[in-house]
This record gives sequence, C-alpha cells and structure tokens, in this order.
Amino acid sequence: MIASLTLILLAQLAGEVAARSAGLPVPGPVLGMALMLGFLVLRDRAGRGAGRLLPAPLTDGTLERTGRGLLANLSLMFVPAGTGIVGRLDVVRAQGPKLAVVLVASTVVAIAVTAVTFLVVARLLDRGGDAASGERP
Repeated sequence: MIASLTLILLAQLAGEVAARSAGLPVPGPVLGMALMLGFLVLRDRAGRGAGRLLPAPLTDGTLERTGRGLLANLSLMFVPAGTGIVGRLDVVRAQGPKLAVVLVASTVVAIAVTAVTFLVVARLLDRGGDAASGERP
C-alpha cells in the first residue's frame, strides 16, 4: 500500500511540476491523473514482463485496491473545505447570491457541454461504424 500511495502522490507531484513549469492552464492533479493513466496503460500492455521490472505492489492489484480505498473515503476530503466555509460565513452571507448564480450557471454550462460532446462523439462513432461496414451515409 505504501508503494501504491507513493506512486499516486508522485504522479500528482509530477503533474503539478509540469503544469507550473510549463505555465499550462491545466491543474497539476489533472496532468498527474493523465500520467497515472499512461503508467497503467503501459503496465497493462507490458503484461507479465511488467512483473520483472516493477515492484510487486504495482503489479499484483495493490494499486487498484489503494485507489478503491481512496475513492471509498473521498467524502472525507471535503471536510476541510466545509470547515473553511463555515469559518467564513460572513463572506458567504455577503457574496451568497453571486456564488449561487455562478454555481447554477457553471452547472448548466457543464451539462450543456457534456451533452454537445456526447452528441459529437455519437455522430463520429456512427460515421466510423458506417465506414467499417462499407455502407455510405
């Protein structure tokens, strides 16, 4: 479990370093998650050969169990943020209506972008399926 947590934290650190040093507008943890995905894909494609190169905790399912454990307790990660909000109720009271508008608007935009993305991908997949079967649209 220690090796798995270390790998997860190193991926996040590498993403943070990359984002800050390159001045990218992408959060470091997102880049770290992409790095972790790349590592997992390479590990899985290497098959049994990965077992010789990597320590056992990274190939025997411990990494996946550690990730599931973190996800199962993800709600605990929001406790500090909730405590911070309660500590600043004066700001929430003063800026509450503006915060509510921003939250609702950003939620609507996120849902709309998700729907448009889904439609575009569905159309692209339909075209790809037609081309693979030899049919013309």
